[in-house]
Amino acid sequence: MLAIERKNEILSKLRAEQRVLVSELAQHYNVTEETIRRDLDKLEKEGYATKTYGGAIWGNSTKTDLSYTIRNKTNVEAKNTIAELVCNLVEDGDHLMLDDSSTSLYVAKKLKEKKALTVITNSVELVVELSGVEGWTIMLTGGRLKPESLALVGGQTQESLAKYHVDKVIMSCKGVDLSAGVTDSSEYHSQTKQSMIRAAKKRILVLDSSKFDKISFVNIAPLDVYDLVVTNARPSNEWLRCFEQNHIECIYPK
Repeated sequence: MLAIERKNEILSKLRAEQRVLVSELAQHYNVTEETIRRDLDKLEKEGYATKTYGGAIWGNSTKTDLSYTIRNKTNVEAKNTIAELVCNLVEDGDHLMLDDSSTSLYVAKKLKEKKALTVITNSVELVVELSGVEGWTIMLTGGRLKPESLALVGGQTQESLAKYHVDKVIMSCKGVDLSAGVTDSSEYHSQTKQSMIRAAKKRILVLDSSKFDKISFVNIAPLDVYDLVVTNARPSNEWLRCFEQNHIECIYPK
């Protein structure tokens, strides 16, 4: 089979199943995993796919809002690593805002061992996840539901967030760039995160390493707005210098 034929077949499989695994494709086509990764690299550059740990998902996640079911199954190991690091930054009794990102959901799961937290969020899925935690106060903003992300957005969401002042906000993004700053794919999500930033004493940006040097559609904020960046792997020296210059603490597994 020609390389172009294999790539087109992988593209068809992505469209149909929404995600593919490198190991399965390598076995199916009887080629090396490195060959499959090169195919996925090309599909990502063409805007058809987003590479993940061990495979790829359909669509360019820096430009579109992937469904919550796909997002929650993507980069699971990285998100669990980030969640464990964030858990050490939260104290019993803290008032928090968490955005509707899948990374925040993983953080919320890890935080269940904490006591007497107050969590304000626009994520319906996150509220369901935390509904059984005793001794916590869980608050869901108003707003219009975006079914693909199970997030509440719009004017009511902004009005609700503006009422509160919290110790920490924990949020993710679609991409960070040295020049463009922190960006997202949707103006609605960007507005929500901007409101959360204004409400918090400490701003924590959580993102897996694949989001560095990526630019999405709309700005959220410049990098120097954030106090901490938490990621799953050591960033490049250039990024570490940037964080140091902007007085941002960068936390990653040592």
